Amino acid sequence: MSRLTRSFFCLLVLAPALAWGVATHAPSTPKAPAAKAAADAPAPAPSLLPETFAGWQMNGKPELSTSAVQADAADAAVLREFGFVRSATATYARSGDSVAIRALEFEDATGAYGAFTFFRRPTMQPVEIGQGAAFDGKRVLFWTGNTLIDATFSRVRPMSASELRDLATQLPKPLGNLATPPSLQNYLPAEHLDPMTIRYAIGPEAYTRSGGVLPVSLVDFGRSAEVVTAQYDSIYGPGTLTIINYPTTDIARDREKAIEDFLKSRGASAHGAAAWTPALASSNPAALQSRRSGPLVAVTSGALSDGAASHLLQLVHYEVNLTISNSKHTVSDAVKVAQLILSVAFLVGIFAVVAIVAAISLGGGKIAWKKFRRKPGAPEEDEAEFIRLDLRK
Repeated sequence: MSRLTRSFFCLLVLAPALAWGVATHAPSTPKAPAAKAAADAPAPAPSLLPETFAGWQMNGKPELSTSAVQADAADAAVLREFGFVRSATATYARSGDSVAIRALEFEDATGAYGAFTFFRRPTMQPVEIGQGAAFDGKRVLFWTGNTLIDATFSRVRPMSASELRDLATQLPKPLGNLATPPSLQNYLPAEHLDPMTIRYAIGPEAYTRSGGVLPVSLVDFGRSAEVVTAQYDSIYGPGTLTIINYPTTDIARDREKAIEDFLKSRGASAHGAAAWTPALASSNPAALQSRRSGPLVAVTSGALSDGAASHLLQLVHYEVNLTISNSKHTVSDAVKVAQLILSVAFLVGIFAVVAIVAAISLGGGKIAWKKFRRKPGAPEEDEAEFIRLDLRK
């Protein structure tokens, strides 16, 4: 193998090691204190309301607040239960018209959805904006992500809903599980359901003020309960279905027994006669029934008949969604390291093969070229060529 070929082979083999050595031993430039502090500082929160949307221009600066009392003094306790974070209020103008918008941001989508069901009224009509919306005359209420928007127009136009859809696309978006809304309302049977009466609560304040049927002590929000209530139509009058979700089946079994005893005693139990709510007192005794399905406890009340209440309860069925992980496909850290070493060895082998092929090609090509240039009958030249000087003259 010639000297040139050996040099080329060494360069190919040692190139990855040399590159790794330079990268690992290169001196690092220390960060300036100011630059490091700027890098460690949290990024500012995005603006809750845009300056413009669909041709609407904000008048002045929005009113910002992180206080639930300033955002809504009358409903501050409800906002705090749903995880209130901040609010922004602004007025937009366009072509002589105006719209006043109040934006409420919560910790996650659960809070935004719960607040939407709290502020929505049964007289409102549904409309497709964001993840849920309702309007009543000049007022539009909708939620998307972890934000609730309450907009009041000076004049509603045919394109007002489309304009609010444009606003929904500009609102801040939560990340990961924060964007996942609750699923308890999906267990409400769709038959004879009035969707505008759905109320969702994760605390006693919102539950009581949303027309909760059961006493708060019986629901026991201290055990991380979440509750959804809704109205159903029947030939005897409206009925109410309450579904309570508990973290575990054991808690649900305990609460279902307590609720069943309470309904049978008509309030004359350990909870006391004062705990018998007006909604229960005005209900048909045959409609006061309960049933458990997994961690769900369902209760009927109102003007439902015995058969209608029983049928409604049977439609509430808990389903378990399991994600099965196959341990055979689990790769340990040791296996990952071994795979990395094998990959590096395979790469080095490729470089070696390329170097060998290049050396053979260069060496064989040189010999073939010399044989091609040699004249027939001429003696073969010595592989080692020297410059000879005749010094005898």
